[in-house]
Amino acid sequence: MNQQVIISALSANAGIFKSLLSGLEDEQIHFKQTEDKWSLLEIVCHLHDEELEDFRARTKLALFSPESPLVSIDPQAWVKSRNYAAQNFNERLEAFLHEREVSVQWLQQLENPNWSSAYVHPKFGAMSSNMFLSNWLAHDYLHIRQILAVKHHYLAAYCKEDIGYAGTW
Repeated sequence: MNQQVIISALSANAGIFKSLLSGLEDEQIHFKQTEDKWSLLEIVCHLHDEELEDFRARTKLALFSPESPLVSIDPQAWVKSRNYAAQNFNERLEAFLHEREVSVQWLQQLENPNWSSAYVHPKFGAMSSNMFLSNWLAHDYLHIRQILAVKHHYLAAYCKEDIGYAGTW
């Protein structure tokens, strides 16, 4: 898969996220299947922070300054330390979608980037800009699946109907 296909998919996924996450009721935004699972609000906050501090930043580092150290991130801890559950859902969604637009514009404006340029991690070895770009898209797909799962579990919990006729989740 070439990089332009990945960049186009990242761009298209912004519309998918917007569609999946727009027009939701407050109860659905905060719904958690279990205490250890993320709500849609927490997922949106995570997507925003990962856009800025992980994928765009690390792709840029691997492309242009692979000798620089990676800034430490802790996405799992951010859920609590950044108090995701208390954030404004619509503001965080708009902020994420804006940052995705900035990311896509930046990626599209790159002129002949060296996608094999790599940061050499002391534990994981070479981490190329292409690896970060590919994982950026994979990360989208994981969270699209997660969003759909939360929405499915919410429906099952609140529709007051047996939804087994639809098929097995």
